[in-house]
Amino acid sequence: MLKQILLAVAACMLSVACANAAETKDIQFKFKNADPVTFSHKIHLKKYHNNCRMCHDAIFSLRNRKHYTMAEMEKTKSCGACHTGMNAFSVTNEKTCSRCHSGKPRNITYSVKNLGTATFSHEIHIAATGGACKGCHNGTVITGKEKSVSMAEMEKGRTCGACHNGKRAFSVTENCDRCHNGLKPKEITFNIKGVTPATFSHDFHTQAYSCKECHTKNFPYKTVVGKATMADMVGGKSCGVCHNGNTAFASSSDCDKCHKGMKPGKMKFKTSAGEATFSHDFHTEAYKCADCHTKVFPFKAGVLKATMGEMENGKSCGACHNKGKDAFSVQDDCGKCHDM
Repeated sequence: MLKQILLAVAACMLSVACANAAETKDIQFKFKNADPVTFSHKIHLKKYHNNCRMCHDAIFSLRNRKHYTMAEMEKTKSCGACHTGMNAFSVTNEKTCSRCHSGKPRNITYSVKNLGTATFSHEIHIAATGGACKGCHNGTVITGKEKSVSMAEMEKGRTCGACHNGKRAFSVTENCDRCHNGLKPKEITFNIKGVTPATFSHDFHTQAYSCKECHTKNFPYKTVVGKATMADMVGGKSCGVCHNGNTAFASSSDCDKCHKGMKPGKMKFKTSAGEATFSHDFHTEAYKCADCHTKVFPFKAGVLKATMGEMENGKSCGACHNKGKDAFSVQDDCGKCHDM
């Protein structure tokens, strides 16, 4: 009986010893872009005379395990409860970062749809800041909880934009290939009902201009966020900011400069005097698109309707068909336009 009791006690002591061994081993906290941080039970138990209750469960709950950010630690959560600079070195002191974060910080690569990858180099930034980790890791610029941040948000000072604002460092709106290595923006094709597609060539435009000339003063980085009409462009919006006849050819000049192979068709108007036909082919032999669009006619068909009386007074077709000055009068033989 005594032998059985002693064996049972020994088994219990062995199981407790094994449990303690399992609970007091070093713990590694792994990170995607850095070497792991190692927490040593041995060092901490020695310092606090094997008093597990110093941390469990006052600071760390073994039942509800949670990952804490550096920003939370600086507010005395987790390791920051003791590492305040009083009981132990402070988590807010960037000179002591390497006491926990050993190893060399790695480059961070961000995959961006349609733009390849952007790489953040810790090595370059550490050298430029003299090792000031908290310049970024301060709970404001980088908190550890960021989701994807858009270029527009960076321009407003978030994440990289906190420094890359054109003052402290080059602006996030400058040449994109400074971060997006090997970036070659694609041509953008705009499919438009009733006319041939319009193609915007990044290759052509970046030979004369930098990215920041257009982004984001005129265009957001996201393709086709808002559509602009030809009338909008003539009014100085979208492409019309530059294509105004001064900086570059006007958006109202020859349409086939953008709409390659464009051949406007005949337009038919149903009237009480029979169907009237307007031939683009005939008129573009003598005139440019800009002679009519948009001084006389908007680009959208059927928007402007005019009576014969209004034409006789210089409206619509009457702007040119003006009693023989520029072309035959709208009062001349009606059969020239109307199938009667």
